[in-house]
Amino acid sequence: MATLQVPDDLLREAGLNEAEAVVELACRLFETGKLTLWPAARLAGLDRVAMEDVLAERSIPIYRPTLDDLAQDISTLERVKD
Repeated sequence: MATLQVPDDLLREAGLNEAEAVVELACRLFETGKLTLWPAARLAGLDRVAMEDVLAERSIPIYRPTLDDLAQDISTLERVKD
């Protein structure tokens, strides 16, 4: 396991303790697409539901549909509307 060291004065300046900083890191890695939900939750030390709650508190969407997802949905709707 890798160790990341953040000076205590920087944590204090950010108003975070160590656990909160790890949650923030996990949220940002999820938000940027570097981690999926479950690995981000593991990094944060949370279960899936708690991670979803943390993301919602930060207005970070859990699901971000792509243009391919939208095209597939439109195709499905066109097939079933008849």
